Amino acid sequence: MVDTFLDRDNSILEFNRRVLSWAQRDDVPALERLRYICIVSSNLDEFFEVRAAQHLAAVRADDHKGVYSVASYTALASAAHALVHQQYKVFNDAVTPALEAQGVHIVAHGSRTPKQARWVKEYFEREVKPLLMPIGLDPAHPFPQVANKSLNFIVRLVGKDAFGRANEIAIVKVPRVLPRLSRMPGGRGDTSVSLVSLSSIIRSHLADLFPGRQVSEFSQFRVTRHSDLAVDEDEVRNLRTALRQGLQQRHYGEAVRLEVSSGCSVFLSDFLTAQFNLPLDAVYRVHGPVNLVRFNQLIDLVDKPHLLFPAHRPAPALGVQSGVPIMEQMRERDILIHQPFENFDTVMAFLREAVNDPDVLTIRQTVYRTGAQSEMMDLLGEAVRLGKEVTAVVELKARFDEEANINWAEALEAKGAQVVYGVVGLKTHAKMLLVTRREGKALRRYGHLSTGNYNPKTAKLYTDISHLTTHTELTADMQAVFVHLAGLSKLPKLNYLWLAPFHLHKNLIDRINSVAHHADTVDRRIIAKMNALTDEALMRALLHAARRGVKIDLIVRGACTLPLTDPQVRAHVTVRSVIGRFLEHSRIFYFRTGEQQEIYLSSADWMNRNMLRRVELAWPILDGHLKQRVIDECLVPYLHDTADAWFMQADGSYIKQPAAAALSAQTELAKHYMLLADIKPAQN
Repeated sequence: MVDTFLDRDNSILEFNRRVLSWAQRDDVPALERLRYICIVSSNLDEFFEVRAAQHLAAVRADDHKGVYSVASYTALASAAHALVHQQYKVFNDAVTPALEAQGVHIVAHGSRTPKQARWVKEYFEREVKPLLMPIGLDPAHPFPQVANKSLNFIVRLVGKDAFGRANEIAIVKVPRVLPRLSRMPGGRGDTSVSLVSLSSIIRSHLADLFPGRQVSEFSQFRVTRHSDLAVDEDEVRNLRTALRQGLQQRHYGEAVRLEVSSGCSVFLSDFLTAQFNLPLDAVYRVHGPVNLVRFNQLIDLVDKPHLLFPAHRPAPALGVQSGVPIMEQMRERDILIHQPFENFDTVMAFLREAVNDPDVLTIRQTVYRTGAQSEMMDLLGEAVRLGKEVTAVVELKARFDEEANINWAEALEAKGAQVVYGVVGLKTHAKMLLVTRREGKALRRYGHLSTGNYNPKTAKLYTDISHLTTHTELTADMQAVFVHLAGLSKLPKLNYLWLAPFHLHKNLIDRINSVAHHADTVDRRIIAKMNALTDEALMRALLHAARRGVKIDLIVRGACTLPLTDPQVRAHVTVRSVIGRFLEHSRIFYFRTGEQQEIYLSSADWMNRNMLRRVELAWPILDGHLKQRVIDECLVPYLHDTADAWFMQADGSYIKQPAAAALSAQTELAKHYMLLADIKPAQN
């Protein structure tokens, strides 16, 4: 039979509906509920910045037949409008009242006391008005460049300007240096918190910006622009320079979405849509702040710990002895770290040891997302100063981290590190760190492989697995990959690593097919945990295996386009998405035939881009004890989750299944590791 795969864009929006569900839960602290709303806003920003332009191009070309078409855009817009409507409904009807019940008030223009109104006026005059520059539109003052996701006001004026002309439209650009929320002073002994948004402050005093004119209409607006950098790597001599130039243009790419206040007049919204060349479906009228993502600042302005999750304290890495050098312990056995339940500090300690160990000769590391401030990058610079050979494979095209990575590349080069940018046309997404140390007359390699980034901040928020090893053949494979990336030499035959774009895709399909073609009298099982599943070849292999009776459990956090319309497939395949306090990020692939069990960890999701257009790694867990740990701690709890798991239906929607008791994998894992480390749970 011919299988029709689900729509990827709708699957992404479905994922954000699941994230939004956390903002609707009464058992979630109020400030955390707000955080989930802001996460959805941030996700939608990226969705439009990356996914909308091709649909819009089809609308402008009146294309009704292509993959991207008028119909695909209409369906996308309909689903996105419904999600945004639900998001603001949750914000206004659930989260804002929950905050007010806890003494946190976002004070609107019409609700201020005389004292609050005076404070707002003084703040406007002192901090805001001096930075505003209203622009009246006429032939000499055309519509200004409006940056991606910036906050602006459009104003319609009555009367004539200083030169006797009736130019009625003005634009007020809100400087990004101003905080989007401010805390108003409360009375003595008052434990409540009163906050006011910047948009509300400006809205209250718009007329002050236009002396001699009357403001008849106004609206906030925010435009989202296509922001996926496109650089023809075959045509540029210096990728770093080309990307830096591209970053300067990103803020002013093609407009793809316009957000306006719900009360925006048709006249003003039509004016803006014509200005940005957008169809009506691209206009989002929102019942609240148009820059809702910036309400994340509110969480830092409110000192009420009971409105947050209890502080999470990761346990020390299991089996790692305090005070004993990490490399000494690695020589005895491999080390596995399940983040954020176990502490990422072990990885940092490993690198610090390597930097300061006079017997360490070389350090090689891939860099994808480390953040603008990074102790790891500082340590690599220190290693160069101490005379070690340092090679950093920096991925300059890590989406929305390009500038930080360019800055790190330049800083490391200035210190004398060897910096390479991977392979033309491919993103280097593999996560590995390799240290070579002289021990007597021999050299020994110490390796770290990870499903996630070298970012201590996200290591506290994302579930990932770090693997520290001195396995001779595994670390030899890592060395071969680094040589390949730096020297662009032909890749030798690897012992254990599966590398994309060379072997990973084929080997995964072969493993699935191998399980499928064992006799059905043998216990056959596939479990795959990842962030997204959209690669058609892998999905066809899974469907084939399901029709041959293989039991398949897929734990896919985000987009999944696997069709479940065939009853024979549904009988053998379960797709679940776990949305919890921490972002599920680890990639784990389990294959079982009879008594034989294989487990691979990976940096790669099952997407076409990861398999064929990126440098990705998958590697096996060879130690039997660690293999069982991965099964028991990283897979089994998620297969039994009844609190945070959503189950995909045949039409691509997701539901929660009723259960007698709510069991959260993440909560149980946190308790498990605390118990092992004898840590008492934190209390707010």
